[in-house]
Amino acid sequence: MSSTRPFTPGDRGPEADGASGMSEGGAAVPPESSAGRQVRRLSFDGASGVVPLARDFARQALYAWGWLPAATADQRAAAEDVLLVVSELVTNACLHAEGPDELWIALDNKVIRIEVSDKGNGQPAPRTPHRAGRPGGHGMFIVQRLCLDWGVVRSPGLAGKKVWAELGAPA
Repeated sequence: MSSTRPFTPGDRGPEADGASGMSEGGAAVPPESSAGRQVRRLSFDGASGVVPLARDFARQALYAWGWLPAATADQRAAAEDVLLVVSELVTNACLHAEGPDELWIALDNKVIRIEVSDKGNGQPAPRTPHRAGRPGGHGMFIVQRLCLDWGVVRSPGLAGKKVWAELGAPA
């Protein structure tokens, strides 16, 4: 199910103090945390190879948050789902929106929220009907199937959007 609401019920949204988790120049800095919420940001400004860069960044966050190394098959699958969704959202921004601007990943209790911002005006949506046997066009279908929820946030008066997705931890 897709949604255009900016945040899911109970989600506090972006950090109220404006802290970005990034240093000048776009390098990742140690994560922020408050009351169980941990946030990491990665700027893609001037970067090449953004999909593997995003996956590596997300993998480091999963290690820091204890999702990796996985002790069980369910935990391993949950971590792989997060990495796949990161890849799909960043790839979608590359293919349809002139590339991503920033990746934001946050852990709040047992939910991971991923946001990818870009300058594109398009509206991401799974292709319908979905045709599993054809190459390409599966990214948002994969996101829809793996995530608890996902959506698009636009800021009035600004170009671009944030595509967000949320995944749950294994039981």
